[in-house]
Amino acid sequence: MARQSYHHGDLRRAILDAAIEVIGESGPSAMSLRELARRVGVSHAAPQHHFGDKAGLLTAVACQGFELLADAMTEAGGELLDVGTAYVDFAVTHRAHFGVMFQPKLYHADAPEVRAARERAGLALAGGLQRMPAGPGTASAHAPLAAWSIVHGFATLWLAGALPEDMGDDPAAAARPVIELLFARGG
Repeated sequence: MARQSYHHGDLRRAILDAAIEVIGESGPSAMSLRELARRVGVSHAAPQHHFGDKAGLLTAVACQGFELLADAMTEAGGELLDVGTAYVDFAVTHRAHFGVMFQPKLYHADAPEVRAARERAGLALAGGLQRMPAGPGTASAHAPLAAWSIVHGFATLWLAGALPEDMGDDPAAAARPVIELLFARGG
């Protein structure tokens, strides 16, 4: 039997990509370092060399997810509506990342790189609030949590298939009127 080789180009990236694929197929609990090594075609010790253990690999997934989320919201522009719909779109298009990011018991949530990426994503969402016209809700210290709750809750409900069928098939478009209600001026 031929010995598997570590010569793979960017092995860390290949393992991370394989992990995201497995998580997307079966969830984070179904992922094992041994299965990832088999998929990538390297020795079973290779993933451990790069990530230490499963929690280390999931830390990398979460970190990458928060970075991608921050990028998506930043690129969306400055308005809360656009930032919020970018959040929902991210959740739908990056289900594996999203499925890990908000389960901090799966990974090393206190890792400095995760904390920095999570903070960057939070600042991107909060930036949308800062560009809103002043109103009763925008001045609240709870406004960032309210905005996050709305977009995260909508994304989670969409992914679970729990929203009414008449919402259509475009999650970002369906989320827009819901996000607009967040700080609507009431009578």
